[in-house]
Amino acid sequence: MFVLALMFYTQRLMLISGKSRIQGTGLYTDSAISVRVKIGDYVGERISIREARRRAKRRRTIAIIELDDNYAIDGAVRGGPLRFVNHSCDPNVFVRIAYGRAEFYARRVILAGDELTCDYGDSQHEGKLPCRCGAEKCRKFI
Repeated sequence: MFVLALMFYTQRLMLISGKSRIQGTGLYTDSAISVRVKIGDYVGERISIREARRRAKRRRTIAIIELDDNYAIDGAVRGGPLRFVNHSCDPNVFVRIAYGRAEFYARRVILAGDELTCDYGDSQHEGKLPCRCGAEKCRKFI
């Protein structure tokens, strides 16, 4: 289990990893998170896009976010807890790519104990990985 305590303004936010109903390990919060509150920055090894795509082809689980046409962050190497955010076709978190960073924000109110999810959008899976999110309007593939 991975636990990270973060402080944002006066709101205490603890992120806890645990078994996910979607896939493998998921990320949960111990307290409610308000809409548009920044949850944190995605961290890991900064690599070239070429290296990111090479690694993605060799891994079963991909924890890579592309920042732009040149760089990506591999959360599997020196990554933080946000690498455990699973995909959902109806996510409660969104990712903002800006200034060479990937920032995670609450898309809607997230209740204590909810699993944090984001829409992976275009991914290294190229629409071939079956989606397990269980959302009412699931697209069936990632």
